[in-house]
Amino acid sequence: MMQTLTVERVLLPQGWANYQTLSVRNGIIQGVRDASLEEQAQAIRGSLLPGYFDTQVNGGGGVLFNHSPCAQHIETMAKAHLRFGTTSMLPTIITDNAQTMRAAADAISEVRTTGQPEVKALIKGIHFEGPFLSVAKKGVHDSAFIRVPSDAELATLTRKDVGKVLLTVAPESVSMSFIKEMVAEGVVVAIGHTNAPFELVQDAIDAGATGFTHLYNAMSALTSREPGAVGAALLNNSTYCGFIIDHHHLHPKSAELALKVKGENRAMLVTDAMAHVGSDIERLAFFNTEIVRRGDKLTTPDGITLAGSCLDMYSALLNTHRDCHFSLEQVSKMASTTPAHFMGLDAEIGKIAVGQSADFVLVDDTLALTQVYSRMRPVF
Repeated sequence: MMQTLTVERVLLPQGWANYQTLSVRNGIIQGVRDASLEEQAQAIRGSLLPGYFDTQVNGGGGVLFNHSPCAQHIETMAKAHLRFGTTSMLPTIITDNAQTMRAAADAISEVRTTGQPEVKALIKGIHFEGPFLSVAKKGVHDSAFIRVPSDAELATLTRKDVGKVLLTVAPESVSMSFIKEMVAEGVVVAIGHTNAPFELVQDAIDAGATGFTHLYNAMSALTSREPGAVGAALLNNSTYCGFIIDHHHLHPKSAELALKVKGENRAMLVTDAMAHVGSDIERLAFFNTEIVRRGDKLTTPDGITLAGSCLDMYSALLNTHRDCHFSLEQVSKMASTTPAHFMGLDAEIGKIAVGQSADFVLVDDTLALTQVYSRMRPVF
């Protein structure tokens, strides 16, 4: 059955358009046209944006994916983030053992095959953040599990039943032939948790790596005598960079500078969210330590080491718009269109256009979130 939705203001790929009527069948946009006078009279007030795509979601709703990588926990995470406008996501496994990685892939496959329709629509694949990282830049990752690739991990990383696979690696921990092999298998390779010098990072880009995981954080810095991973990220126009705009991982001005260099076509907003999003939990056991929430900041008990975030994508968009001084159109692209391009899903999601999934976020004149639609289904 065809459904229609008329909205006062809609962000289309070519820019803002007033009073548009969207026609949707089976969750896919079939048409976008100017609304009739009768439709305009009944139009929903507010501005309609594409739903957000978060490529780095460690947890939500009180659960952490690593703790129990099962279909039930994916459902909990998806529903927690959906209320904040995330209509597509990559559940993320932080550095762990081969068994946990395999269980996570099994859970993703189960959800994408037999899961609830509203959850299946959200889960686009999986992100393995590690375990092939640098101990020197491990952050909160457990060094006991950081290692070089083995056949056990290769079989998991190259599965074809889990949707899109994003893999974060440190160039000093893998060979360039490994990166080439992963890319040939359809894996999207990002650089992160690395202490590599500029030249080695550039080698990884030349081998096929196309992304940088949470730029600035847990990577070799840009300095006067060594450009590092940050310098390589900013100098390469073809690479995409994730940004955690919670004002704890990045100073707003540092974020603003890098976002201006990369532009909205290569900069992506991510949350790096832990179990705390959509939950009131304060403390969370995490390998051999604990994650503590103090206000809107997550750290290890010493209060020094950041441990993911309690950021949601709606807040990330607002922070980038208001504090880093980018237009709503630009930050919407960073939250939706650009990550879809990065993961090769731009034919399906990321825009309000014919053939795209009917995933929308509605905000009012103050930019308050008033409704989320997942494949045309209102969430609240």
